[in-house]
Amino acid sequence: LTERGDVIDPVTLRDELVRRGDLDRAGGMEYIGALIDVVPTAANIDYHARIVRDKAVLRRLIEAATAIIQDAYDGRTTSAELLDNAEHRVFQVAQLKRAEEFIRLKELIWPTMERIEQLHTTQGALTGVASGFTDLDRLTAGFQRGDLIILAARPSMGKTALALNVVQHAAIEHNVPVAIFSLEMSKEQLVQRLLCSEGLVDAQRLRRGQLRDDDYPKLARAAGLLGTAPIWIDDSAMLTPLAMRSKARRLKAEHDIGMVVVDYLQMMQGPTDSESRQQEISFISRSLKALAKELDVPVLALSQLSRAPEQRGGEHRRPQLSDLRESGAIEQDADVVCFIFRQEFYDGPVDPKTNESIEGLAELSVGKQRNGPTGTVKLVFKKEYTRFDNYTSREAPTEASRG
Repeated sequence: LTERGDVIDPVTLRDELVRRGDLDRAGGMEYIGALIDVVPTAANIDYHARIVRDKAVLRRLIEAATAIIQDAYDGRTTSAELLDNAEHRVFQVAQLKRAEEFIRLKELIWPTMERIEQLHTTQGALTGVASGFTDLDRLTAGFQRGDLIILAARPSMGKTALALNVVQHAAIEHNVPVAIFSLEMSKEQLVQRLLCSEGLVDAQRLRRGQLRDDDYPKLARAAGLLGTAPIWIDDSAMLTPLAMRSKARRLKAEHDIGMVVVDYLQMMQGPTDSESRQQEISFISRSLKALAKELDVPVLALSQLSRAPEQRGGEHRRPQLSDLRESGAIEQDADVVCFIFRQEFYDGPVDPKTNESIEGLAELSVGKQRNGPTGTVKLVFKKEYTRFDNYTSREAPTEASRG
């Protein structure tokens, strides 16, 4: 009947069975009439489709659990490897479930139109989390929800300093709850950096125990601001993307975090069954993007660059997308890629070509922005405070001080 395009109901089904001489063998008209009561109707199709989808997810979970149990009994892997593989299998099921959650276009049109109207009525206002750097925010309109932002540079360029400056501005100025996952520095080191940056206290003097009398009021003021700021720090070493996601999810549920910072990407531990470091980094990069989408927050992930900038030398040392270390997947997964470059690090405080002072001058270039323009903005790096500030002119760099 379906192949002929005929309507299927008790009458047409009876006629077809009579034509074939199969009515009695099929149970007669009484059985055909009873079928109507057990056949799902189109009126409840969404509900029945959800049941089918949920059962499919449960079957995949059973398959994953069975494989985990087999691995545990097998005894050929360590408990740490087993946990990592278990997380990976469950994560794959969760990813598949999210991929199956289709939404009809008409349900998205009007919310999108409302956001467009809101943008029109608030012309010039930021739509994402403000970084505190005026020219960068003008370029990006803030760090957007669901975006993976990569902040990359060679060592000692100031990646952590800049990321912490963003955290300070978001949490203190705008009360945005922020989660920091620090795989390189301890939480005590991060707090010291935050205090020096916020209080404008020389970090070297603090480390050496040579603080001056006027440093203590600055530290006290900074401690007061930071102590009430919604900032959470996790300094677990060898963190996997799955463990990070679990922790971030709890913070989102309990404190509604508005941004996640990861310092830094290459220090995360990927699946133990990865065939290469490139595959491992690719998995980590995809996981961070998935985390941004799931929590609907910007994820700012720091990343190392390869040695290519130094090998190019001279004027070609400025970073580019191909310098992202160990995996092209970082460039593909990222919504925004920013690079820090300080010529002073290589040439000293004076430009050897122009003989002009470049002390403290930093460039922050947006090498990729999926939904916006690229470009380069100037910043001022104050090494003694491990702090970046807005750049206005060589004579008068701004200090984004508070209070």
